[in-house]
Amino acid sequence: MQKVNKIYVIGIGFRPLDNAAAKALLGSEVVLANNRLFDVFKNYADYEKVKDKILVHGSVYEMLDYIRDNYREKKIALLAAGDPMFFGIGRLAVERFGKDAVEVHPDLSSIQVAFSRICESSNDALLISLHGGPDPTKRRELEYELSDLPSLLVKHNKIAILTDKMNNPSVIAEVIARRSIRPTKQSKNAEIASPAARNDIIKMYVCEKLGYPDEKITGGKPDDIANREFEHPNVALIIRNSEHRAQNTDIPLSPTPYPLPPVLGLRENEIQHTKGLITKDEVRAVTIHKLRLPERGVLWDIGAGSGAVSIEAARLCPGLKIFAIEKDEEQINNIVANISKFSITNIEIVKGEAPEALRDLPSPNKVFIGGSSGKLEGIIEIIRRSHELTVMSYELKDSTLIIVINATTIETLNEAVQSLERSGFKIDISEISVSRSKTIGGKRHMSALNPIFIVTGEKL
Repeated sequence: MQKVNKIYVIGIGFRPLDNAAAKALLGSEVVLANNRLFDVFKNYADYEKVKDKILVHGSVYEMLDYIRDNYREKKIALLAAGDPMFFGIGRLAVERFGKDAVEVHPDLSSIQVAFSRICESSNDALLISLHGGPDPTKRRELEYELSDLPSLLVKHNKIAILTDKMNNPSVIAEVIARRSIRPTKQSKNAEIASPAARNDIIKMYVCEKLGYPDEKITGGKPDDIANREFEHPNVALIIRNSEHRAQNTDIPLSPTPYPLPPVLGLRENEIQHTKGLITKDEVRAVTIHKLRLPERGVLWDIGAGSGAVSIEAARLCPGLKIFAIEKDEEQINNIVANISKFSITNIEIVKGEAPEALRDLPSPNKVFIGGSSGKLEGIIEIIRRSHELTVMSYELKDSTLIIVINATTIETLNEAVQSLERSGFKIDISEISVSRSKTIGGKRHMSALNPIFIVTGEKL
């Protein structure tokens, strides 16, 4: 049986080639590189020995296609940036040709070098790539998106990011530094600071052109980094509260100055609200159970009020994107206060009235309707059309659209059932009757709250 040649994937950029990598390179008949790495490799001692074997290709895909057509007859080396197996071309080579056909010789990764440059440990860092590929028309699907960064910063003290020209340090800084209240035709734009990424506890470093003679390290708060231009390639490091950690090594870091309450089970007196207008604790627990929240996806909270359901859902599923739709200014102020208090990063406030305020929102996976201002049928119709006409933005094992409606009157219950049935939803109804103990004359008595009908509609 004919022996199949190895494909040598050789990382460059920071150190001279070791003996094994140099041997693989010199023994190859063809050396592949892109334009940037070709310029980098010119500074290597081995360049003169193999310069006549180098083929420069315009894209990753061209190089992989060339390897596919030629590696059985020719010994091929592929130059890669840093560590080829760290979000690099090494993974693509292994996926296409198999582990037995590929031999990898890594250099340092740009993330390793970046942490060394700023004298920070990387062992507790989350390492992610926001590099969608060089071709804007063929951007690859990423594990994380820009919008995930604030919630990731709640869970991680350090994040290292491989960037590209679209997801660049300036855009990353802008996402971290602030978030917005989405305007509608009836409202004006407003901004609130992102509570999990306040400038006083965040420092960013942008490491430009690492390994080049003109490499540069820029540090500052997110507001300092936003709206600036940086040379490519670069990586971004986000360090949360590093000065605090250096001075207080025995104190566990929390994104708020006080211990966080449980992930699920906030009490009504812990959530800022007005005139008792809040989804009661027991009803809120059943509502969230009925919503069957996914780890990632989109939740609409229509008639959000104080945002109690949104807050609980956001803390339970930090990867979920939540739109809290509310028209009342006082209630919006309550939501803003609660977002800040609990360091929530994945709620966007939509100021306006449904159904008009829903038209430009991403298609939902789950919807909670706590208030409809008498427009329930129109709201459900908008939800149905959005679900049917918009391609889902997230890949979920369970893509079922679920609407949960809390009704306090028989009239609202009937309207909810009829509207959901007309839109083809499978319906389930629960009645929640809650009694709470209160002490009268030194003895405990049970006092009943108004019953609530919870209507659940499901649609594939």
